[in-house]
Amino acid sequence: MLTAKEVALEVTKALDEKKGMDIKVLEIGAVSSLADYFIICTGTSNTHVKTLCDYAEYTFEQLGEPMLGREGHRGNSWELLDFGSVVVHVFTEEAREFYALERLWADAKQIDLSEIVLPN
Repeated sequence: MLTAKEVALEVTKALDEKKGMDIKVLEIGAVSSLADYFIICTGTSNTHVKTLCDYAEYTFEQLGEPMLGREGHRGNSWELLDFGSVVVHVFTEEAREFYALERLWADAKQIDLSEIVLPN
Protein backbone atom coordinates (compact mmCIF):
# COMPACT_ATOMS: atom_id res chain seq x y z
CA MET A 1 0.00 0.00 0.00
CA LEU A 2 1.46 3.33 -1.10
CA THR A 3 1.25 6.51 0.96
CA ALA A 4 -0.58 9.53 -0.44
CA LYS A 5 2.80 11.18 -1.10
CA GLU A 6 4.10 8.14 -3.00
CA VAL A 7 0.91 8.09 -5.10
CA ALA A 8 1.24 11.83 -5.79
CA LEU A 9 4.84 11.39 -6.90
CA GLU A 10 4.01 8.44 -9.18
CA VAL A 11 1.26 10.46 -10.87
CA THR A 12 3.65 13.41 -11.15
CA LYS A 13 6.10 11.15 -13.01
CA ALA A 14 3.28 10.05 -15.32
CA LEU A 15 2.32 13.66 -16.10
CA ASP A 16 5.98 14.43 -16.80
CA GLU A 17 6.20 11.43 -19.18
CA LYS A 18 3.31 12.92 -21.17
CA LYS A 19 5.06 16.31 -21.34
CA GLY A 20 2.99 18.08 -18.68
CA MET A 21 4.44 21.55 -18.07
CA ASP A 22 5.32 23.37 -14.84
CA ILE A 23 4.22 20.52 -12.57
CA LYS A 24 3.86 21.42 -8.90
CA VAL A 25 2.92 19.22 -5.95
CA LEU A 26 1.52 21.03 -2.94
CA GLU A 27 1.21 19.34 0.43
CA ILE A 28 -2.06 20.87 1.61
CA GLY A 29 -3.03 18.48 4.43
CA ALA A 30 -1.81 20.89 7.11
CA VAL A 31 -3.89 23.79 5.74
CA SER A 32 -7.01 22.02 4.42
CA SER A 33 -9.09 18.90 4.93
CA LEU A 34 -9.85 18.67 1.18
CA ALA A 35 -6.90 16.41 0.41
CA ASP A 36 -3.31 15.71 1.40
CA TYR A 37 -1.76 16.72 -1.94
CA PHE A 38 -2.67 18.87 -4.92
CA ILE A 39 -0.87 18.21 -8.19
CA ILE A 40 -0.99 21.20 -10.54
CA CYS A 41 0.04 20.85 -14.18
CA THR A 42 -0.23 22.78 -17.44
CA GLY A 43 -1.08 21.28 -20.81
CA THR A 44 -0.16 22.97 -24.08
CA SER A 45 -3.69 22.71 -25.55
CA ASN A 46 -7.19 21.53 -24.62
CA THR A 47 -6.38 18.17 -26.23
CA HIS A 48 -3.16 17.91 -24.22
CA VAL A 49 -5.09 18.67 -21.00
CA LYS A 50 -7.44 15.77 -21.75
CA THR A 51 -4.54 13.45 -22.60
CA LEU A 52 -2.75 14.34 -19.35
CA CYS A 53 -5.90 13.71 -17.33
CA ASP A 54 -6.61 10.41 -19.06
CA TYR A 55 -3.05 9.23 -18.37
CA ALA A 56 -3.17 10.41 -14.75
CA GLU A 57 -6.44 8.51 -14.30
CA TYR A 58 -4.89 5.40 -15.85
CA THR A 59 -1.87 5.72 -13.52
CA PHE A 60 -4.08 6.02 -10.45
CA GLU A 61 -6.00 2.91 -11.58
CA GLN A 62 -2.73 1.00 -12.00
CA LEU A 63 -1.81 2.00 -8.43
CA GLY A 64 -5.17 0.70 -7.16
CA GLU A 65 -6.49 4.15 -6.31
CA PRO A 66 -10.19 4.61 -7.18
CA MET A 67 -11.29 7.94 -8.61
CA LEU A 68 -13.96 9.80 -6.65
CA GLY A 69 -14.74 12.33 -9.35
CA ARG A 70 -13.64 14.08 -12.51
CA GLU A 71 -14.75 17.58 -13.36
CA GLY A 72 -14.04 19.59 -16.48
CA HIS A 73 -14.52 23.18 -17.53
CA ARG A 74 -14.95 24.96 -20.87
CA GLY A 75 -13.83 22.38 -23.36
CA ASN A 76 -10.90 20.98 -21.40
CA SER A 77 -9.20 24.25 -20.48
CA TRP A 78 -9.25 22.90 -16.92
CA GLU A 79 -9.88 19.47 -15.41
CA LEU A 80 -9.84 18.18 -11.87
CA LEU A 81 -9.36 14.54 -10.87
CA ASP A 82 -10.34 13.76 -7.29
CA PHE A 83 -8.76 10.69 -5.73
CA GLY A 84 -9.47 11.65 -2.13
CA SER A 85 -6.03 12.17 -0.64
CA VAL A 86 -4.61 13.39 -3.98
CA VAL A 87 -6.32 15.88 -6.29
CA VAL A 88 -4.95 16.61 -9.77
CA HIS A 89 -5.58 19.95 -11.50
CA VAL A 90 -4.61 20.21 -15.17
CA PHE A 91 -4.99 23.54 -16.94
CA THR A 92 -4.22 25.28 -20.17
CA GLU A 93 -1.74 28.10 -19.54
CA GLU A 94 -4.48 30.76 -19.62
CA ALA A 95 -6.74 28.86 -17.23
CA ARG A 96 -3.86 28.22 -14.83
CA GLU A 97 -3.07 31.94 -14.70
CA PHE A 98 -6.76 32.72 -14.15
CA TYR A 99 -7.29 30.25 -11.30
CA ALA A 100 -3.84 30.87 -9.73
CA LEU A 101 -3.99 27.89 -7.38
CA GLU A 102 -0.38 28.36 -6.29
CA ARG A 103 -1.30 31.80 -4.94
CA LEU A 104 -4.56 30.55 -3.44
CA TRP A 105 -2.69 27.75 -1.63
CA ALA A 106 0.44 29.79 -0.83
CA ASP A 107 0.44 28.44 2.75
CA ALA A 108 0.88 24.88 1.49
CA LYS A 109 4.32 23.28 1.39
CA GLN A 110 5.66 22.77 -2.14
CA ILE A 111 7.30 19.37 -2.67
CA ASP A 112 10.75 19.40 -4.29
CA LEU A 113 10.40 17.61 -7.63
CA SER A 114 13.96 18.14 -8.89
CA GLU A 115 14.69 14.40 -8.62
CA ILE A 116 11.40 13.41 -10.27
CA VAL A 117 10.63 15.65 -13.23
CA LEU A 118 12.82 17.10 -15.94
CA PRO A 119 12.98 20.90 -16.22
CA ASN A 120 10.76 22.21 -19.02
